[in-house]
Amino acid sequence: MSGPQIHPSAVVEDGARFGSGCRVGPFCHIGPEVQLGDRVVLRSHVVVTGDTQVGEDTVIFPFACIGEVPQDLKYSDEKTALRIGARNRIREHVTMNTGTAGGGGVTWVGDDGLFMAGCHVAHDARIGDRVIMVNGAALAGHCRVEDDVIIGGLVGVHQFVRIGRGAIIGALSMVTHDVIPYALVQGPRGHLEGLNLVGLKRRGVGRADITALRAAFQMLAQGEGTFQNRAQRLSDEADSPYVRHIVEFVTPHSDRSYLTPGQG
Repeated sequence: MSGPQIHPSAVVEDGARFGSGCRVGPFCHIGPEVQLGDRVVLRSHVVVTGDTQVGEDTVIFPFACIGEVPQDLKYSDEKTALRIGARNRIREHVTMNTGTAGGGGVTWVGDDGLFMAGCHVAHDARIGDRVIMVNGAALAGHCRVEDDVIIGGLVGVHQFVRIGRGAIIGALSMVTHDVIPYALVQGPRGHLEGLNLVGLKRRGVGRADITALRAAFQMLAQGEGTFQNRAQRLSDEADSPYVRHIVEFVTPHSDRSYLTPGQG
Protein backbone atom coordinates (compact mmCIF):
# COMPACT_ATOMS: atom_id res chain seq x y z
CA MET A 1 0.00 0.00 0.00
CA SER A 2 1.47 3.34 -1.05
CA GLY A 3 1.81 6.45 1.08
CA PRO A 4 0.13 9.76 0.24
CA GLN A 5 1.25 11.76 -2.76
CA ILE A 6 1.23 15.44 -1.78
CA HIS A 7 2.03 18.20 -4.25
CA PRO A 8 4.84 20.52 -3.07
CA SER A 9 2.56 23.56 -3.27
CA ALA A 10 -0.05 22.05 -0.91
CA VAL A 11 -0.19 23.27 2.71
CA VAL A 12 -0.62 20.38 5.15
CA GLU A 13 -0.79 21.32 8.82
CA ASP A 14 0.77 19.14 11.50
CA GLY A 15 -1.62 16.47 12.74
CA ALA A 16 -3.42 15.76 9.45
CA ARG A 17 -3.73 12.03 8.76
CA PHE A 18 -3.77 10.26 5.42
CA GLY A 19 -4.80 6.76 4.38
CA SER A 20 -2.81 4.79 1.87
CA GLY A 21 -2.89 5.93 -1.74
CA CYS A 22 -4.18 9.47 -1.03
CA ARG A 23 -3.38 12.16 -3.58
CA VAL A 24 -3.34 15.86 -2.69
CA GLY A 25 -3.05 18.17 -5.68
CA PRO A 26 -1.61 21.67 -6.12
CA PHE A 27 -2.50 24.50 -3.74
CA CYS A 28 -4.70 22.44 -1.42
CA HIS A 29 -4.91 23.33 2.28
CA ILE A 30 -5.38 20.52 4.81
CA GLY A 31 -6.11 21.38 8.45
CA PRO A 32 -4.54 19.69 11.49
CA GLU A 33 -7.61 17.61 12.50
CA VAL A 34 -8.40 16.27 9.05
CA GLN A 35 -8.41 12.53 8.35
CA LEU A 36 -8.50 11.33 4.74
CA GLY A 37 -9.31 7.68 4.08
CA ASP A 38 -7.58 5.38 1.65
CA ARG A 39 -7.30 6.60 -1.93
CA VAL A 40 -9.00 9.95 -1.30
CA VAL A 41 -8.14 12.41 -4.07
CA LEU A 42 -8.09 16.20 -3.72
CA ARG A 43 -7.69 17.52 -7.26
CA SER A 44 -6.36 21.06 -6.63
CA HIS A 45 -7.19 24.26 -4.69
CA VAL A 46 -9.28 22.26 -2.20
CA VAL A 47 -9.67 23.34 1.45
CA VAL A 48 -10.40 20.61 4.00
CA THR A 49 -10.37 21.84 7.56
CA GLY A 50 -11.95 21.36 10.99
CA ASP A 51 -12.59 18.00 12.62
CA THR A 52 -13.33 16.38 9.27
CA GLN A 53 -13.12 12.76 8.18
CA VAL A 54 -13.42 11.83 4.50
CA GLY A 55 -14.13 8.22 3.54
CA GLU A 56 -12.16 6.06 1.15
CA ASP A 57 -12.19 6.61 -2.63
CA THR A 58 -13.87 10.01 -2.33
CA VAL A 59 -12.79 12.60 -4.91
CA ILE A 60 -13.00 16.33 -4.17
CA PHE A 61 -12.71 18.76 -7.07
CA PRO A 62 -11.13 22.25 -7.27
CA PHE A 63 -12.25 25.10 -5.02
CA ALA A 64 -14.45 22.99 -2.75
CA CYS A 65 -14.37 24.07 0.91
CA ILE A 66 -15.04 21.18 3.27
CA GLY A 67 -15.29 21.32 7.08
CA GLU A 68 -15.43 25.05 7.72
CA VAL A 69 -17.38 26.35 10.72
CA PRO A 70 -21.18 26.60 10.44
CA GLN A 71 -22.92 29.66 9.08
CA ASP A 72 -24.99 30.06 12.23
CA LEU A 73 -24.92 33.10 14.51
CA LYS A 74 -25.44 30.84 17.53
CA TYR A 75 -22.16 29.07 16.85
CA SER A 76 -19.56 30.15 19.42
CA ASP A 77 -16.44 28.26 18.37
CA GLU A 78 -17.41 25.01 20.09
CA LYS A 79 -15.79 21.83 18.80
CA THR A 80 -17.96 20.20 16.14
CA ALA A 81 -17.33 17.81 13.26
CA LEU A 82 -18.04 16.72 9.70
CA ARG A 83 -18.14 13.05 8.68
CA ILE A 84 -18.17 12.13 4.98
CA GLY A 85 -18.56 8.54 3.82
CA ALA A 86 -16.90 6.55 1.04
CA ARG A 87 -16.87 6.94 -2.74
CA ASN A 88 -18.43 10.40 -2.87
CA ARG A 89 -17.89 12.82 -5.75
CA ILE A 90 -17.73 16.38 -4.46
CA ARG A 91 -17.52 18.79 -7.35
CA GLU A 92 -16.24 22.35 -7.80
CA HIS A 93 -17.17 25.05 -5.26
CA VAL A 94 -19.13 22.70 -3.01
CA THR A 95 -19.29 23.74 0.66
CA MET A 96 -19.97 21.40 3.59
CA ASN A 97 -19.94 22.77 7.16
CA THR A 98 -19.40 21.14 10.53
CA GLY A 99 -22.25 20.85 13.05
CA THR A 100 -23.35 22.96 15.99
CA ALA A 101 -23.75 22.11 19.66
CA GLY A 102 -27.50 22.69 19.39
CA GLY A 103 -27.84 20.23 16.51
CA GLY A 104 -25.83 17.32 17.86
CA GLY A 105 -22.44 18.62 16.82
CA VAL A 106 -21.92 16.56 13.65
CA THR A 107 -22.83 16.95 9.99
CA TRP A 108 -23.12 13.53 8.32
CA VAL A 109 -22.79 12.60 4.64
CA GLY A 110 -23.27 8.97 3.59
CA ASP A 111 -21.64 6.87 0.87
CA ASP A 112 -21.71 7.03 -2.95
CA GLY A 113 -23.12 10.55 -3.24
CA LEU A 114 -22.71 13.04 -6.07
CA PHE A 115 -22.60 16.69 -5.06
CA MET A 116 -22.46 18.78 -8.20
CA ALA A 117 -20.86 22.20 -8.57
CA GLY A 118 -21.88 24.90 -6.13
CA CYS A 119 -23.94 22.75 -3.72
CA HIS A 120 -24.11 23.59 -0.02
CA VAL A 121 -24.59 21.23 2.93
CA ALA A 122 -25.22 23.20 6.11
CA HIS A 123 -24.54 22.40 9.75
CA ASP A 124 -26.05 19.32 11.37
CA ALA A 125 -27.51 17.98 8.12
CA ARG A 126 -27.70 14.20 7.79
CA ILE A 127 -27.50 12.80 4.28
CA GLY A 128 -27.94 9.14 3.40
CA ASP A 129 -26.35 6.99 0.71
CA ARG A 130 -26.51 7.46 -3.07
CA VAL A 131 -27.84 11.01 -2.80
CA ILE A 132 -27.47 13.37 -5.75
CA MET A 133 -27.50 17.13 -5.29
CA VAL A 134 -27.52 18.92 -8.63
CA ASN A 135 -25.71 22.20 -9.32
CA GLY A 136 -26.47 25.01 -6.89
CA ALA A 137 -28.78 23.03 -4.60
CA ALA A 138 -28.62 23.98 -0.91
CA LEU A 139 -29.58 22.19 2.30
CA ALA A 140 -30.16 24.40 5.33
CA GLY A 141 -29.23 23.40 8.85
CA HIS A 142 -30.61 20.25 10.52
CA CYS A 143 -32.08 18.78 7.31
CA ARG A 144 -32.43 15.01 6.96
CA VAL A 145 -32.11 13.40 3.53
CA GLU A 146 -32.63 9.65 3.29
CA ASP A 147 -31.06 7.25 0.77
CA ASP A 148 -31.49 7.49 -3.03
CA VAL A 149 -32.80 11.06 -3.07
CA ILE A 150 -32.23 13.41 -6.03
CA ILE A 151 -32.34 17.15 -5.32
CA GLY A 152 -32.54 19.20 -8.52
CA GLY A 153 -30.57 22.23 -9.56
CA LEU A 154 -30.95 25.45 -7.55
CA VAL A 155 -33.31 23.81 -5.07
CA GLY A 156 -33.46 25.37 -1.61
CA VAL A 157 -34.43 23.15 1.34
CA HIS A 158 -35.61 24.86 4.53
CA GLN A 159 -33.97 24.07 7.87
CA PHE A 160 -35.25 20.97 9.72
CA VAL A 161 -36.97 19.59 6.60
CA ARG A 162 -36.81 15.81 6.07
CA ILE A 163 -36.79 14.25 2.61
CA GLY A 164 -37.77 10.60 2.50
CA ARG A 165 -35.99 7.78 0.72
CA GLY A 166 -36.21 7.68 -3.08
CA ALA A 167 -37.81 11.12 -3.47
CA ILE A 168 -36.94 13.50 -6.29
CA ILE A 169 -37.13 17.31 -6.07
CA GLY A 170 -37.45 19.16 -9.39
CA ALA A 171 -35.16 22.04 -10.27
CA LEU A 172 -35.80 25.55 -8.92
CA SER A 173 -38.13 24.36 -6.15
CA MET A 174 -38.20 25.77 -2.64
CA VAL A 175 -39.02 23.01 -0.15
CA THR A 176 -40.37 24.13 3.21
CA HIS A 177 -42.20 20.97 4.36
CA ASP A 178 -41.23 17.33 4.88
CA VAL A 179 -41.34 15.18 1.75
CA ILE A 180 -42.65 11.62 2.03
CA PRO A 181 -40.54 8.75 0.66
CA TYR A 182 -40.69 8.03 -3.11
CA ALA A 183 -42.37 11.37 -3.82
CA LEU A 184 -42.07 13.65 -6.84
CA VAL A 185 -41.94 17.33 -5.87
CA GLN A 186 -41.79 20.21 -8.32
CA GLY A 187 -42.81 23.83 -8.82
CA PRO A 188 -41.35 27.11 -7.52
CA ARG A 189 -43.04 26.57 -4.16
CA GLY A 190 -42.51 22.82 -4.22
CA HIS A 191 -45.72 20.80 -4.25
CA LEU A 192 -46.24 17.07 -4.07
CA GLU A 193 -46.94 16.06 -7.65
CA GLY A 194 -47.05 12.29 -7.27
CA LEU A 195 -44.64 9.38 -6.99
CA ASN A 196 -41.11 9.14 -8.34
CA LEU A 197 -42.10 6.30 -10.67
CA VAL A 198 -39.04 6.62 -12.88
CA GLY A 199 -36.73 6.27 -9.88
CA LEU A 200 -38.68 3.29 -8.53
CA LYS A 201 -38.49 1.47 -11.86
CA ARG A 202 -34.79 2.22 -12.25
CA ARG A 203 -34.14 0.60 -8.88
CA GLY A 204 -36.05 -2.50 -9.95
CA VAL A 205 -39.03 -2.10 -7.63
CA GLY A 206 -41.65 -4.69 -8.59
CA ARG A 207 -45.06 -3.98 -10.08
CA ALA A 208 -46.90 -5.13 -6.95
CA ASP A 209 -45.03 -2.68 -4.75
CA ILE A 210 -45.54 0.18 -7.23
CA THR A 211 -49.27 -0.62 -7.33
CA ALA A 212 -49.35 -0.57 -3.52
CA LEU A 213 -47.55 2.77 -3.48
CA ARG A 214 -50.04 4.23 -5.97
CA ALA A 215 -52.94 3.12 -3.77
CA ALA A 216 -51.24 4.51 -0.66
CA PHE A 217 -50.66 7.86 -2.36
CA GLN A 218 -54.33 8.06 -3.34
CA MET A 219 -55.38 7.34 0.23
CA LEU A 220 -53.06 10.04 1.54
CA ALA A 221 -54.35 12.46 -1.10
CA GLN A 222 -58.08 11.84 -0.91
CA GLY A 223 -58.90 9.99 2.29
CA GLU A 224 -60.90 11.44 5.18
CA GLY A 225 -59.38 13.15 8.19
CA THR A 226 -56.02 14.82 8.63
CA PHE A 227 -52.90 13.74 6.79
CA GLN A 228 -51.63 12.07 9.98
CA ASN A 229 -54.96 10.24 10.43
CA ARG A 230 -54.84 8.93 6.87
CA ALA A 231 -51.26 7.74 7.35
CA GLN A 232 -52.23 5.97 10.56
CA ARG A 233 -55.10 4.17 8.81
CA LEU A 234 -52.70 3.25 6.03
CA SER A 235 -50.49 1.49 8.57
CA ASP A 236 -53.24 -1.08 9.19
CA GLU A 237 -53.21 -2.09 5.51
CA ALA A 238 -49.51 -1.76 4.64
CA ASP A 239 -48.28 -5.07 3.25
CA SER A 240 -45.61 -3.54 1.01
CA PRO A 241 -42.31 -2.61 2.71
CA TYR A 242 -42.29 0.57 0.63
CA VAL A 243 -45.67 1.64 1.97
CA ARG A 244 -44.57 0.74 5.50
CA HIS A 245 -41.58 3.04 5.07
CA ILE A 246 -43.91 5.93 4.20
CA VAL A 247 -45.97 5.20 7.31
CA GLU A 248 -42.85 5.03 9.49
CA PHE A 249 -41.66 8.33 8.02
CA VAL A 250 -44.95 10.17 8.56
CA THR A 251 -46.20 8.93 11.92
CA PRO A 252 -43.42 10.17 14.28
CA HIS A 253 -43.17 13.79 15.39
CA SER A 254 -41.53 16.18 12.94
CA ASP A 255 -40.20 19.71 13.40
CA ARG A 256 -41.88 20.67 10.10
CA SER A 257 -45.33 19.99 8.67
CA TYR A 258 -45.67 17.60 5.71
CA LEU A 259 -45.90 18.47 2.07
CA THR A 260 -49.27 16.91 1.21
CA PRO A 261 -50.91 16.16 -2.15
CA GLY A 262 -52.43 19.29 -3.64
CA GLN A 263 -50.45 21.60 -1.35
CA GLY A 264 -48.23 24.21 -3.02
